[in-house]
Amino acid sequence: MELAERIRGGLYGVAVGDALGGTTEFMSPREIAERHGYLTEIIGGGVWRLEPGEVTDDTMMTLCVADGILEAPRDPVRAIGRHFLDWYASDPKDIGNIIRTVLATYEGNWFEAALLADLNLGQSAGNGSLMRCLPVALRYPEWADVSRVSRMQSKMTHYDERCNEACEIYNRIAFAMLEGETPLREAIADAVAGTAYEAMLASEPNCESSGYVVHTFRWVLHLLLTSDSFEEVVQRAANQGGDSDTIGAIAGGLAGVHWGFTGIPERYSSQILLKDRLDKTCAAILATRSGTAG
Repeated sequence: MELAERIRGGLYGVAVGDALGGTTEFMSPREIAERHGYLTEIIGGGVWRLEPGEVTDDTMMTLCVADGILEAPRDPVRAIGRHFLDWYASDPKDIGNIIRTVLATYEGNWFEAALLADLNLGQSAGNGSLMRCLPVALRYPEWADVSRVSRMQSKMTHYDERCNEACEIYNRIAFAMLEGETPLREAIADAVAGTAYEAMLASEPNCESSGYVVHTFRWVLHLLLTSDSFEEVVQRAANQGGDSDTIGAIAGGLAGVHWGFTGIPERYSSQILLKDRLDKTCAAILATRSGTAG
């Protein structure tokens, strides 16, 4: 599969999983079944009153990371942070408590702001850095850079090591598919080997689909390992409820890298409202990897 197909699939996968799951965020599976039956289409609504095809903080912060690393690939913290703050100033509908606290209290040092949020909230192991980290694997062709920047962008808002580790594992999976054409299930097994997640793969998650990064990542891996199409991955995430937009975005990103852009149903990809921005970002990432950027 061509690299462009995987990169575009990854970014669109995040957005589609986000837009589909945004309808059912904070709902239980029973509530979803009563209201929607089994949700299969991007219809908007939900707690954030989304327009059909509108995305939430998951996709918007993913684009912030992408823009930052495209501007300053060697040391992107300042550039990523500027995009975070610009997005925050736009008064977004959806923003997690940890990220809101960091952005509201930032005074020049991202890691200090994240540490203070960790100390004050006592709940920094959220999934808000995992949801946005995929552009790192898409942009950098060397694993050392992917590992370093995955952790760096995470620690800007989420000081907890569980978040940083999850971002690195996640992007190791993406990197293996992008660089070595490694099959998804093999890439997951290799990436989690020797970590706490390895033992978790043997059974269905017995935890809620919550915003806790370990629970989120466990559900993401389970969905990816037990689904046979991109469509199945994001639909199951949406119908699980809980933090469904974020789990859908995270799982959708890897599913998009695996099945490629053409593996995403056209009725999904064509409905995303910011598809022009996604296309522009995909082109910029591909240009930097091919050495044709200006």
